[in-house]
Amino acid sequence: QVQLVESGGGLVQPGGSLRLSCAASGTISSINGMSWYRQTPGKQREWVVTITSGGHTNYADSVKGRFTISRDNAKNSMYLQMNSLKPEDTAVYYCNALMTLLGTRSLNSYWGQGTQVTVSS
Repeated sequence: QVQLVESGGGLVQPGGSLRLSCAASGTISSINGMSWYRQTPGKQREWVVTITSGGHTNYADSVKGRFTISRDNAKNSMYLQMNSLKPEDTAVYYCNALMTLLGTRSLNSYWGQGTQVTVSS
C-alpha cells in the first residue's frame, strides 16, 4: 500500500558531498514528521535528523552544520544534502515517515529499504 524509496547513496571521498532522496508513494492521506536514520554493522540504528510537515528541523550533533534536510510536501519527498562527509558517516541511511493512510485515522511509522553511503579514500 505504501512505499518509501531512498536513492542517492554511493561512494565518496572524505570532504565530499552526497544528496539522498526519499519518496513516499501509495494511499497516503498525510505525512507528519520525516526523518533520516543510519546504521552500521553491529550497532543500533541512529537518528540523524527530522523535519516536520511545517519545515521545522532538528539535527543530531554529529551532523549539525554539515547536513541539511528539506522536503517537498507536494511530491511527498524528502532530501538530505550531506557535505563535508567523514569516514564515520559511512552507514546505511534509512528514510522514516509518520503517515496516515487514506481511510484511516491512525498515525504509523514507515521505513524505506535503506541506501548505502560509504566515505572512503
